[in-house]
Amino acid sequence: MLDYMLGGKDHFAADRAAADRALALAPELPMMARESRKFLNRAVRFLVGAGIRQFVDIGCGLPTQSPVHEVAQAAAPDARVVYVDNDPLVVNHAQALLTHTARTAAIHADLREPDELLAHPRLTDLIDLGRPVGVVLVGVLGVIPEDDVARSVVDRLRRAVVPGSHLVMTQAISDVRPEVTEQLSALYQDEQIVRGSRRRNVRTRAEVETYFEGLELAEPGIVHVPAWRPDPGEPSVDPRDVWAIAGVGRKP
Repeated sequence: MLDYMLGGKDHFAADRAAADRALALAPELPMMARESRKFLNRAVRFLVGAGIRQFVDIGCGLPTQSPVHEVAQAAAPDARVVYVDNDPLVVNHAQALLTHTARTAAIHADLREPDELLAHPRLTDLIDLGRPVGVVLVGVLGVIPEDDVARSVVDRLRRAVVPGSHLVMTQAISDVRPEVTEQLSALYQDEQIVRGSRRRNVRTRAEVETYFEGLELAEPGIVHVPAWRPDPGEPSVDPRDVWAIAGVGRKP
């Protein structure tokens, strides 16, 4: 869906159909997708500048449209990247796209099981978890409707990596346009889910900010996506038009 909204060619008919339903509710989604991708590129370059040479991109989707490995390896050719997704079709397609590089891989694993994810043999072949790593969680935590599970995943990932590692996170927030985010959330969740800890809305800014607890935030902290270290000369986007926040935190 992200690739479709970015104007790419690597997506399926089901992706287009779902994306079109979402676009009917929120026509600004392609702009938000572009801003999210630009943030990811800036964050990866920042991490390379901070000495990070290993990246794990969780919930990556298809690695197209300026993917992490291209951005990281353009700045540091020795950088290693593992993409993670829980959709086997996406992983198979990603593996086909990545056959040209020995420093990049795609694995099938579930964000909800971070310990098993980080123990995957293909990941441990490329990533030395005894050294700092950049963990990318861009737009993925919102697919977990249970608050306690989403927070537990972040906590377990933070504990699993060594000091000097960084977590890169973004998530849509409900504070800005609650009526739209409520409807969009309903598209992505089974109507038959049991009411209780599961919700049909994305989280508030205050709730998302708790994911960064225990981390040292890079300047400018937790901000709307376009406001995180914009490149010089980049066209101005009102951060309030992008109802998602972003941050990069270092494990001390």
